[in-house]
Amino acid sequence: MVNGTRTSHVRWFLVCWLFVLSAVSYLDRVNISVAGRSIAADYRLSNVQLGYVFSAMLIGYALFQTVGGRLADRFGPRRVLTAGVVWWGIFTGLTALVPATIRGALFLFMAIRFLLGAGEAVVYPSSNQFVARWIPAHERGVANGWIFAGVGAGAGLSPPLITYFMLHYGWRSSFWACALIGLVAGMVWYLMARDTPAEHPHVSTSELATIQSGMPIETENGDGDGLLPWRIVFRSREVRAITVSYFCFGYTAWIFFSWFFIYLAQVRGLNLRASAFYAMLPPVAMSVCSFVGGAISDGLTKWRGPRLGRCGLAAFSIALAGMFIAFGSQVVSARVASIVLAGGAGALYLSQSSFWSVSADIAGKASGSVSGFMNMGAQIAGAVTASLTPAIAARFG
Repeated sequence: MVNGTRTSHVRWFLVCWLFVLSAVSYLDRVNISVAGRSIAADYRLSNVQLGYVFSAMLIGYALFQTVGGRLADRFGPRRVLTAGVVWWGIFTGLTALVPATIRGALFLFMAIRFLLGAGEAVVYPSSNQFVARWIPAHERGVANGWIFAGVGAGAGLSPPLITYFMLHYGWRSSFWACALIGLVAGMVWYLMARDTPAEHPHVSTSELATIQSGMPIETENGDGDGLLPWRIVFRSREVRAITVSYFCFGYTAWIFFSWFFIYLAQVRGLNLRASAFYAMLPPVAMSVCSFVGGAISDGLTKWRGPRLGRCGLAAFSIALAGMFIAFGSQVVSARVASIVLAGGAGALYLSQSSFWSVSADIAGKASGSVSGFMNMGAQIAGAVTASLTPAIAARFG
């Protein structure tokens, strides 16, 4: 550990790199939505079958949330997150290797995407375990805001990046590029990160003191090593409440991630380039509002406490998002509708930091397990969204 009077800011550098990993994770999961039309054409898949492929990734992602959280609690965010990044980089590349003439391509795509989702399941529980170990309670809103701003950055980067590769080199090359980016980002994380501030050679004495002084007092409900018994997780009213609420959050968010690009092209009639441009608006709004929401959450928490700063802000934001989305669906102009719907996505993500700050606050050392359980609710919702949305569209428009 670095000594002396100069204060280091290692925790914020690592938060920024978690922003990068968050962006890469969404690049690797949203890329198939942009390439979906080309894949469907090559393999003669319907929108409903393409929805099965989307859902397969989310089912794997949802089922392994609690496993990923427990691994992060036991082995620490450094190794677990590195392993996850390498895993999902490999399966992103395998997506491009499915032969165009193979029988049963649908089931092969579903298997690959399921395993991709299983690997990606560690990213946010591991990030939340990092936040619980490295970030003082009064800074967690901003830290989570930065981390989840990566969601919008990755999802926003996907349309232009994947479209560029598709137009110049074919859709398969876009998956190779995403895989390479992920592997490089994961190696940097492993080299630069440590599981605790005390282990990091570049953390100054003053930064360590700042971190330790801002840690909340924890109640020992675990078994002494930070692993919380599952019976406590399942019986907690707070954990059940944030999980159900995050299910609703996830259902709405994954409409944008899975179907918005295709919606603009098929329903609103925009061409590939226009769809790629307007599909960037919701992720950009998500990215900006995730950071803004984290700052507002910390500010309100300092002013009036966590009931307003965490819970009140989240409730207001989700309700506002519903109003935007309801209005945007009725707007005639495709371009105006895209802007209004992007406002709904941004309003939704004002609440993102609140969910993860609450889970870190109430779980402490077991934040990986609890946040993984919470995030499982959102990803189950995403799997429902991916398959239910085209079914609703086919029946009701």
